[in-house]
Amino acid sequence: MLEDVQQELVGAIAKSHESLRRDLAKLRAGRASTNLLDGIKVDYYGTITPLAQMAHVNVPEPRLLTVKPWDKSQIKAVEKALRENDLGLNPQTDGDIIRIPLPPLTEERRREFVKIAKKYGEECKVSIRKARHDALDMFAEMDSAGEAQADDIERAKKKAEETVSEAGKAVDQMVAAKEKDIMEV
Repeated sequence: MLEDVQQELVGAIAKSHESLRRDLAKLRAGRASTNLLDGIKVDYYGTITPLAQMAHVNVPEPRLLTVKPWDKSQIKAVEKALRENDLGLNPQTDGDIIRIPLPPLTEERRREFVKIAKKYGEECKVSIRKARHDALDMFAEMDSAGEAQADDIERAKKKAEETVSEAGKAVDQMVAAKEKDIMEV
């Protein structure tokens, strides 16, 4: 029973880390990446659809993204979604393809991206702490119900705290690596 709670905690931490990796991948570090457009959703005939499910996104050059919608009639909707997103992109339609030049990052913009990366890291840590809180609550319920011995519960609590501590260090390392990547000119 105690092991099940520990496994749930580890699973929740893994999900939090994966979410952080996805969020950090969306932050551009001066070079083009298809991950930059992962969060963009387009109104596709009344249905909100992820861009990747309705268009081909390509990186022909280090500072250029191209988006080619499979349905050419939706090029205006795709361009609108790209403009309205908070990524600061300026898409240019060229026939049936949309070109998105990525301007070099200014020092100010890089610092903004670092702040966003740190915010994502803090959100991940909050999620991990919530998972720890849930695990500790389950341990307390087991203790009050007499489902496990007090010594075993204390060891499980200590192990949960160690797991959360290591998870927090991993978050700090991911954010620091992204910060270094962003600030690199």
